[in-house]
Amino acid sequence: MDIILREDIKGLGYKNDTVKVKAGYGRNYLIPKGVAILASKSNRKMIDENIRQAAHKAEKSLKDAQALADRIGEMILEIKTKAGESGKIFGAITAIQAAEALSIKGFDIDRKKITLSKDIKHIGDHSAVIDLHKNIHHKIIVRVVTE
Repeated sequence: MDIILREDIKGLGYKNDTVKVKAGYGRNYLIPKGVAILASKSNRKMIDENIRQAAHKAEKSLKDAQALADRIGEMILEIKTKAGESGKIFGAITAIQAAEALSIKGFDIDRKKITLSKDIKHIGDHSAVIDLHKNIHHKIIVRVVTE
């Protein structure tokens, strides 16, 4: 029996693959559970169209992410905070403050996509990475200064 997988199944195949399984396994387990559909002519056409559209969307999101990375460029984010005389700040700078500083500069980036290299607890320059796409990770400098 030929089926088309709707999700990855370890040891069997990946999403949108057409695989051959025993009739009982397909009819009694995979299809009722919703992880596979019968590999009929119309279902194959539908899956081919879904693959084509997904590839187009993935290509567009990659281009958009690259354009955003080019617009950000070698940006230095300046975050003002209170600090003691030794240079140690009160609290820590988190991805939330970095996201707010980016939004002030006109870039609406979710805080979950920003990764700081370490906990920022001192005045100075620190590095951060913005995950714009699964293949595009853009580095920026976070400069912490006193108010």
